[in-house]
Amino acid sequence: MVESTATDAVLFRLALGLFISASIGLLAYWRRSLARSGVLGAIVTGTLIFGFGGWIAGLLLIAFFVSSSLLSHFKENNVRKQRAAEMFDKGSQRDLAQALANGGAAAGWAVLSWLAREQPATADALYAAMVGALAAVNADTWATELGVLSRSSPRLITQLHQRVAPGTSGGITALGTGAATSGAAFIGLCYVVFTVLYRAITGPADAPDASSHFLAVIIAATIAGLAGSLFDSLLGATVQAMYYSKRRDKETEKRFERDGTPNRLIRGWPWLNNDWVNFLASLFGAAVAAGIWIIATGNR
Repeated sequence: MVESTATDAVLFRLALGLFISASIGLLAYWRRSLARSGVLGAIVTGTLIFGFGGWIAGLLLIAFFVSSSLLSHFKENNVRKQRAAEMFDKGSQRDLAQALANGGAAAGWAVLSWLAREQPATADALYAAMVGALAAVNADTWATELGVLSRSSPRLITQLHQRVAPGTSGGITALGTGAATSGAAFIGLCYVVFTVLYRAITGPADAPDASSHFLAVIIAATIAGLAGSLFDSLLGATVQAMYYSKRRDKETEKRFERDGTPNRLIRGWPWLNNDWVNFLASLFGAAVAAGIWIIATGNR
C-alpha cells in the first residue's frame, strides 16, 4: 500500500511536471529564451525533476531557468557582451543540447534519489547532489552573463598573470567570480525558502528529510556551485575544443561559421564543446555538494 501510494504520487507529479515544464518551455520559446529543440529539453528535464525530485526540486529548476533567462537578456546590447558573444558557440536561445547540459545531471540525481528513498541517508546525499548540480549551472550562468560586463580584462584561470579577451573560455574576473558565488548561494537560499513554504502548506511530515539542515544546504550549494563554475573555467582553459576563425581573425568556440565555413582546431579535445563542459561542471558541483552534505550531517 505504501509503495502504491509513493508510485501514485510520482505519477501525479510527472503529469503535473509535464504540464508545467511544457507551459514554461513554450513561454520561453515565445520570449526567445529557448530554441524549438530547447523546449523539448526543458520538458524532459523539468518533468523528471518535478516528478522524482518533488515540488522543491521543481521550483529550484524554475528559479535557475528564470534567473538565467533574465540575465541572458540583461544588457544584451552592451558592447562588451556583444563582443564576448561572438566567441560563444551558441547564442542566448538555448537548444536541446544546452537544456540537457544544464538540467540533465540534476534530473538524473533526482531520479536516483527517489529510487534510493528506502535508504534515507543515501537518498539525502543524492538529493544534495541534485541541488549542487543546479547550483553549479546557475553559478556558471551568472558568472558568464555578468562577468563579461567587467571593466577589467579577464585573467586565464591557469595563468592568472595572463589577461585574455572577454568571453575567452577559462577567463575569470572578480565580478564573474562574485556573480558565480551569488548564483550558487541563490539556489541554496531558494531551497530554504521553498522548503519553509512547502512545510507551511503540507506539514513537516511530508517535507524531505534534507530540509531540516538549512545551513548545511546553503553552505553546500554555495561552495559546490562556485567549485563547479571554476571547474568549468578550468576545463575551458585546458581541454575544451577551441578554434581559430580566419574570417574574424580570433579565437572562438564555434566549430563552424554561420555560413558553414569550418574553423581550425587550435587546442583541446574535438568532442569537448561547451555543452559537455557545462554538463561535467554540473557533475563536479554535484559531487562536491554530496561530499559536503555527508560530512556536515555525518551521513545520518
